Amino acid sequence: MDNQPKNPLHGVTLEQILVELEQRLGFKAMGEQVNIKCFTDSPSIKSSLKFLRKTPWARDKVEALYLHTLSNKPLRKPKSAQRPKPASQSDSSDFVWPSIKK
Repeated sequence: MDNQPKNPLHGVTLEQILVELEQRLGFKAMGEQVNIKCFTDSPSIKSSLKFLRKTPWARDKVEALYLHTLSNKPLRKPKSAQRPKPASQSDSSDFVWPSIKK
């Protein structure tokens, strides 16, 4: 068995990644960052898992978003305590997609 002590995704399932991103960002923000239909059109964890397991390029983008989010974002407040943000503020202004070599 390979030991991957420096891999931040080692031991983290795709479902755990999606649940964490949904808690921190919500599907709307996820769809803005990674423009895929499973985040923008009737989103659910189940449909997202099904799509991302079959689509490596999309999974790579979601994993990159997850790593960025873990290092930079606090958990979002419960829906009852959320206040709307002005449209001029962007949560992802410093996020840059890493190059994905094939």
